Amino acid sequence: MSKYSNEFKLEVIKYCIDEHHGYLDTAKHFSISSSTTVLQWVKRYKEKGTEGLIKNLKSSYNGDFKQNVIEYMHTNHLSATETAIKFNLANHNIVLKWERIYYEEGPQALYQERRGRKTNMNSKPRKKKLSKEIEEDLIAENQRLRMENEYLKKLNALVQERINRENKKK
Repeated sequence: MSKYSNEFKLEVIKYCIDEHHGYLDTAKHFSISSSTTVLQWVKRYKEKGTEGLIKNLKSSYNGDFKQNVIEYMHTNHLSATETAIKFNLANHNIVLKWERIYYEEGPQALYQERRGRKTNMNSKPRKKKLSKEIEEDLIAENQRLRMENEYLKKLNALVQERINRENKKK
């Protein structure tokens, strides 16, 4: 759900256009955080009427549409915001994203689906199965290292005990 209702947007636009108030003055009057928001509402209203104020909830577009939007923007020398208003897109950032893809990867890249995570991101790396011989060797080495560790601990304890006895005799 949008932050502002369509009725509120229409009221703001009427105040701005009919009473000849500036965007900043209108934004302050209605406690809107940015005058750019008012500007975009007015532009959408002038371009599409009240239908321009209704958010386009379509979340995916085909490659032909994306390519046509970018090519239309460049042939008519429009900004991303103007293009988004012309095609009734929710946000100008969509147009900027499509433009970046168009120039970096070519027009055919607009036909690829890019939403969601890549499949290899979710899967955990699989552990490799070891042969029986290698597994047995690793187990034997592990046991040897444990015995060596125990031996060194006992040796260290005996040495400490001897040092403590000599210190007591002095």
